[in-house]
Amino acid sequence: MKRALPLLILTLLLGLQFSSASNARDEYLRSPRLGINHISGVEEDTSDERYQKALELGAGWNRWPLYWSRVETAPGEFEWSGYDRLVREDLAHGLSINAILLGKPEFYRDGTRMKGLQLPIFADGSDTPREGKAINPDNPWARFVVEAVQRYKPGGALAQELGWSDDEGIRLWEIWNEPDHKPFWEASILDYARLLKTAYILIKWIDPEAQVMFGGLLFATQDNWLAWVLAIYEDDPLREQYNWYMDAVAVHNYTYPWRSGWLVKWVKQTLIAYELERPIWLNESGTPVWDDYPGRIWSEQPEEKQLYSTAAQQARFFIQSSAYAWAEGAEVVFYHQLYDDCGNQPGGTNFRFHYGEMCLNGALCSGDAFGLYRNEANAVCFSHHPLPGTPRPAALAYRLVADLFGQGRLTNPVIQTIDNRATVIRFDKPDRRERLYVVWNNSLDPVTLQLAVGDKAVMRYSLTEKRLMTPDDDGLLAIDLPPADCDYFPFLNDVDLTAVGGTPYIIVGSLHEDDTPPDLQQPVISPRTRCG
Repeated sequence: MKRALPLLILTLLLGLQFSSASNARDEYLRSPRLGINHISGVEEDTSDERYQKALELGAGWNRWPLYWSRVETAPGEFEWSGYDRLVREDLAHGLSINAILLGKPEFYRDGTRMKGLQLPIFADGSDTPREGKAINPDNPWARFVVEAVQRYKPGGALAQELGWSDDEGIRLWEIWNEPDHKPFWEASILDYARLLKTAYILIKWIDPEAQVMFGGLLFATQDNWLAWVLAIYEDDPLREQYNWYMDAVAVHNYTYPWRSGWLVKWVKQTLIAYELERPIWLNESGTPVWDDYPGRIWSEQPEEKQLYSTAAQQARFFIQSSAYAWAEGAEVVFYHQLYDDCGNQPGGTNFRFHYGEMCLNGALCSGDAFGLYRNEANAVCFSHHPLPGTPRPAALAYRLVADLFGQGRLTNPVIQTIDNRATVIRFDKPDRRERLYVVWNNSLDPVTLQLAVGDKAVMRYSLTEKRLMTPDDDGLLAIDLPPADCDYFPFLNDVDLTAVGGTPYIIVGSLHEDDTPPDLQQPVISPRTRCG
């Protein structure tokens, strides 16, 4: 209960900052480099307030699943009204859409597989498109892809009904979600390769300007699904004609910021092995909070906090994760998600605010608090927060990143680590003649960093302040980096002391040619402090 008062004060401060920002902004940033998962949803109307909160943060992309099982209610019968509304509202608010084709109907289930998936795409027994060709009626996945893309592409059925301009519609189609994670995909890698190939051929046939994305990979096991699928396509005679059936690849990462960059690099290296290059997106990233409702705010033991973070660490995660991902070459970064909604719990899960007293007889008494915002009082799930609808610190972190990184080219990224204690990630923004540094402390002890920034004053940003700082005569800036907090992450690299580092600072200076690596001002402390 000791955390309640500081959390309340921070929340009120954040609320004042967001209120002031919204009054001052007539137009939104809509960064092409940043997205948020589940800004809107198909189950109910999305309020303008919810859209406004996402736009105030600077998001340019929304990502959500288009569930096949929801629209094909009986074989050959499609109900699109919910998604019609969702697409219409997203586009009306100026958001680009990352739509995921996902979720087979039960009547097309064949054990763990999908009926008809391995059959030819077209009724003439081939996979080769040509104008006027009919879809194989025994391949339901092919029919669903055609129906979805014809409805929501620019110039498609919905666009014609509503009189949209030629460029309004969905242009990015992601094929399934986390196929390498069994809760989402139970069939084989061979089956997924066929799923992706079928979708690619049909989407490009219907809308040549559309982009088709390999379903976001979690890399939850030792299997590299991307490598396996590429190995399957290596023997496919149509692979070159159809761009190896992928225009982009997505990855997902939670809780451990370093892994966001590592996954982007891993995918890049996998593609290089096949002499390929594709845009890589981090289109899910985040960490759930334990020290705020609906999390387990009563947690005391380290094992209860594993894979969870404090609200402060959640904010730090986003800045650190995004910096790693962009430095390794990611094009777009998404945060999961705008509100807590129902997290990973069943729809309708709800309970009052409590400190553990409701955890009786195995009752579900906590949930996953991923949200940049806490749920509203009328939410379907977790509707009893004492400060409903208010931002967590991660919301301010998102907006800070959007303001500083959301527009313009990022070039010449450099990642430096110093004794695995301090991390410095540097970017150039040549359009503005700026050099940006993201710096933080990975250890549990204070660290002072000497950063070579040149001879001009720089601006240092944190979540709560902006400060003008002047380097010394040698162009070095002394920065005291606050220590990290224990997070008890169970899958750390051996050299790491924490998953989420301490409070990150973003330094904005002038672009210069001095690439002198930073040094620690104080001697190395040994032995290092570790979480108990």
